[in-house]
Amino acid sequence: MTIDPKAHLRLARPTRDPAAIERFYVSGLGLEVLYRGAGNAPGEHDLLMLGWPGAGWHLEIVGGANLTVRPSPTAEDLLVLYLSGPVDDTLVARLEAAGGRRVSQGPYWDRWGVTVEDPDGYRLVLSTRSWGNAG
Repeated sequence: MTIDPKAHLRLARPTRDPAAIERFYVSGLGLEVLYRGAGNAPGEHDLLMLGWPGAGWHLEIVGGANLTVRPSPTAEDLLVLYLSGPVDDTLVARLEAAGGRRVSQGPYWDRWGVTVEDPDGYRLVLSTRSWGNAG
């Protein structure tokens, strides 16, 4: 079996505060809630899927009372969006107003974009580069 390079990609991670993460990625970044579910049975989690309709990827955020794993981000846990142009200061301000915190990601990423930590400490890099010239 071969994997279709156009297969949908889901990035899943835990959160302490689903409402804060929703605010950051929806109000701040502009993603949409694609699905929301409550984990009512033992072993189930609250589930929040965020993304853009028609995109080949989405974020799956898990949380709730049954969550056994807590977020443990490192400075290298990055979600990089290649914008192919300048980072809009208004977008960065919205991310900060929605609970984000602008941080330095080191010389490379500071040169090629802006990094904002989400409320759990995971880092979103808004890169001025396009995927074709990244490296």
